[in-house]
Amino acid sequence: MDRGAGQLRLSRRLAGLLLAGTVLASVPALSQEQTPADPTALTDPFAVPAADGGAETPDTTTTTNGVPALTDDQQDALANAADDGAVGRTGSETERLNAPEGSVGGARSAFGDPYEPTGIRLGSFVLRPSVSQGIGYEKTKVGPSSTSRTFSTTGFRGSLTSDWSRHQWTIDGEGVYQRNISGVGETEPELRINSDLRLDLSGNTIANLTAGYSFERESNSDPNATAGASAQSGVHGFTGGARVTRDFGLIRGTIGADLQRETFSSATLANGDKLIMSDRNYTEGTLTGRIGFELSPALIPYLEASVGKSIYDDEHDQEGYARSSSTLGGRAGVEIDLGEKLRGDLGVGFTRATFEDSRLAAIEAVTIDGSVFWSPRRGTDLRLGLRSEIEPSTTARESGYVTYETNAELTHELRDNLVARLSGIYTWRDFRSSTSNDQYVYQIGTGLTWNLNRWLAMTGDVSYELTRQSGTSDTGITRAGIGLVLRR
Repeated sequence: MDRGAGQLRLSRRLAGLLLAGTVLASVPALSQEQTPADPTALTDPFAVPAADGGAETPDTTTTTNGVPALTDDQQDALANAADDGAVGRTGSETERLNAPEGSVGGARSAFGDPYEPTGIRLGSFVLRPSVSQGIGYEKTKVGPSSTSRTFSTTGFRGSLTSDWSRHQWTIDGEGVYQRNISGVGETEPELRINSDLRLDLSGNTIANLTAGYSFERESNSDPNATAGASAQSGVHGFTGGARVTRDFGLIRGTIGADLQRETFSSATLANGDKLIMSDRNYTEGTLTGRIGFELSPALIPYLEASVGKSIYDDEHDQEGYARSSSTLGGRAGVEIDLGEKLRGDLGVGFTRATFEDSRLAAIEAVTIDGSVFWSPRRGTDLRLGLRSEIEPSTTARESGYVTYETNAELTHELRDNLVARLSGIYTWRDFRSSTSNDQYVYQIGTGLTWNLNRWLAMTGDVSYELTRQSGTSDTGITRAGIGLVLRR
């Protein structure tokens, strides 16, 4: 009996050692083939989350080849983590709402494009800058007379984007400086800086805080331009705004407030004198509300209403008119989002502006505003924009005019590193509240971008602009240029 009991105990020990070896051998396979749904878990790899957030022992009946199988919830969580790039990270990063920024400083960029700049990481931000240098030629023909100039162009463009798990801050900027090399003609400097801070307040509420600055020189073809000036006024623009969007099930509501200020520098006359334009400086505030109904995630029709007030720094302009005004507007439209193939926002409405001075007639206009992006095939993109805006006038007894603008840009990849562009703009200035004739502006342009590598590209552009207005000579401007772009 003692001998039999000893053999039984020995058999049990051998069986235990064999079972332990089998389990230890299966652990590496489990860690390689079935990663836990929670990447931060440092406990028993066989444990599954309990309902109260703790760990409990899995049901041993749900096993495959002796290895506990992941539940459906665990497999879904693991797949989502892999899609978001969360596998391998720890802490609250596994809850990130934003997709991570593309690789920085490495050999790989977004979508594996070898010609896409990788950017520069600055802490939790990614900077993507570019600097361009080019030479251009411009010929301006007004009636039978014409002038031309050759000029150099120095430009910069860049974006600074946060790489946070929640919220997002984006700053975009671009600028152009021109210097005449030969000939005569007015330079056209430009500068734009915009900031957008998105706050993910909750799963259903998003807030945006925006700010911006812009500078450009008023065009000679602008109805408010100073006739015969050698240098038109410089226009400084300042913007700021706040917007909150919340989803109430199938209902989406948005309310926003925007503030805009424009100041005008002096214009230089042909004899060298300065013409002060400070009576055109104004500040405008607009409050906008929108409510939309989600027919589907890709189609949201909406109704929108706005009210605005513009106040001029000077109560009366140089002609003695009080041009401060009030604006009421409304529109109906639809938001479309079919992914990368088709998305946009298009609305039709009505706007009315009334002025403090009773001698200035009110301006009423049907408005069409929106933008549409369409990609019929990979490498081919079409962008279409529509804009309607009431513009104030500087002419005595005239309230202003309505600007309708349509712009389109088509880009196509001829090769992986060669992109062709075709653009067109049509502008109609409707002087319905004055005796002036309507003005029509046509612009068309084409260009090529040759990406030599990830950091260097060559560009070439040709464009033509024609301005027509009854009672005045047609103005045609031909431009051509070539340059290099250095980017990171």
